[in-house]
Amino acid sequence: MDKDSLRKEGEMKKRSVTATLALSTAAAVIGSSFQFGYNTGVINNPQSVIQQFMNETGEQRSGEWMDDTKVTLLWSTAVAIFAVGGVIGSLSAGAIADKFGRKRALLLNNVLAVLAAILMGFSKLANSYEMLIIGRLVIGVNCGINTGIVPMYLSEISPVNLRGGIGVLHQLAVTSGILISQILGLPVVLGTSELWPVLLGLTVAPTVFQLFTLPFCKESPRYLLISQKKEFEAKKALVWLCKDDDVSDMIQEMQSEYEEENKEERMSIAKLLKDSSLRMPLIISVVLQLSQQLSGINAVLYYSTSIFIEAGVDEDKSPYVTLSTGAIMVIMTVVSIPLMDRLGRKTLHMFGLGFMLFWAIFLTVFLSIAWSGAAYGSIICVMLFTVGFAIGPGSIPWLIVSELFSQGPRPAAVSVAFMVNWGANFLVGLLFPFMLDGLNEYVFVVFIVLLAVFFLFTWKFLPETKNKSFEEISALFKKNEARHYEVEANMDLKKI
Repeated sequence: MDKDSLRKEGEMKKRSVTATLALSTAAAVIGSSFQFGYNTGVINNPQSVIQQFMNETGEQRSGEWMDDTKVTLLWSTAVAIFAVGGVIGSLSAGAIADKFGRKRALLLNNVLAVLAAILMGFSKLANSYEMLIIGRLVIGVNCGINTGIVPMYLSEISPVNLRGGIGVLHQLAVTSGILISQILGLPVVLGTSELWPVLLGLTVAPTVFQLFTLPFCKESPRYLLISQKKEFEAKKALVWLCKDDDVSDMIQEMQSEYEEENKEERMSIAKLLKDSSLRMPLIISVVLQLSQQLSGINAVLYYSTSIFIEAGVDEDKSPYVTLSTGAIMVIMTVVSIPLMDRLGRKTLHMFGLGFMLFWAIFLTVFLSIAWSGAAYGSIICVMLFTVGFAIGPGSIPWLIVSELFSQGPRPAAVSVAFMVNWGANFLVGLLFPFMLDGLNEYVFVVFIVLLAVFFLFTWKFLPETKNKSFEEISALFKKNEARHYEVEANMDLKKI
């Protein structure tokens, strides 16, 4: 059987999930992806008690209460600086993953999570909102590194026919982390003026889980074979993961990618940005990251309590209503797992963006009309808006970058794409409170316009990657690039 036929999906074995593959996936997503979700959602429900702590700390130091603008600025900084750390972490994720390997990099990254838990957990005892803000920065760096490495690790340990479904588990763990943080942040649990430091300090829990599970798992076979040139170790890892002594088809697929990679230089971020052959997949990766973060979902995750109050929900009830967004994200992410490898990435992403666009329009209508039922209408719109996000934009941007690039440029591409993701996250986290103050009920009009742009871009430029090997996906772009140059050449000939 020749190499080309081996690379076809029809010739590669369709494998099922094994206990060892499940363990490796759980160690990565619960220990790292859950961490990201937890720290995304944890700051929402206890907003008022943390703002009160900041105000009281300022009063103890100066003898005067802060004005509302300063409290809002401190609060939005504590929220948004998490994303600043994410930018720093995501930029370094590719280099760290290459230097230490995917598994070891994740384990070493837990040092930052422990440090962040200490800073945030003891910030009230030390009467220091600075410790809280620095802790949010440090855990942001940790999560930035995690979000760069975990999707890469999952894609590299997964058989081709399971890659989409397993890739979605990253987002499932993120949404589960958001939901758990929302539950624990309720006023009847840990969202009180006395217990909120415990709530933030619990970020150490996923770290403990990973330290007890990931050491028993294998390194990425693709990393071992292609980056470390350790074919025997890579085969051992595949046999352990798949519980199958015959993994020759997977080794062949990786060797084919390695041969292709040897034809091109190992990529730094600077070289990636200059390489015209990789420009289109990089643009697609970046725009899909923006479609996730600028869709309006972070406004919902960070500030849903404020949005519901703006819509007319009682302030004491809004934290409980916020739980609906977290629960729906978990449920719909589970629903999307089997759909990912059946309907494909492009279809689901377009459907998700279109669904969000539709309900963002109705949310704006309900926020802007004086009607007794508008609050309930807004709640329903936010729930359905969240459904759209969970089906497509929630998981596909994390998955797609590792699918669009071969091993050589993949770490650099991951770093660039996820840096953009975190940068957009930062902007929304910092600016949304001021956007809400300025635009009031029309604040989602900005996101409506952006969702329309992202929908059209996805329809026009995103190729379908379902059940395709890395080399086949790369060939799609090379084919499109050849067509582009052929069209340009024909146009030049016509001019002559």
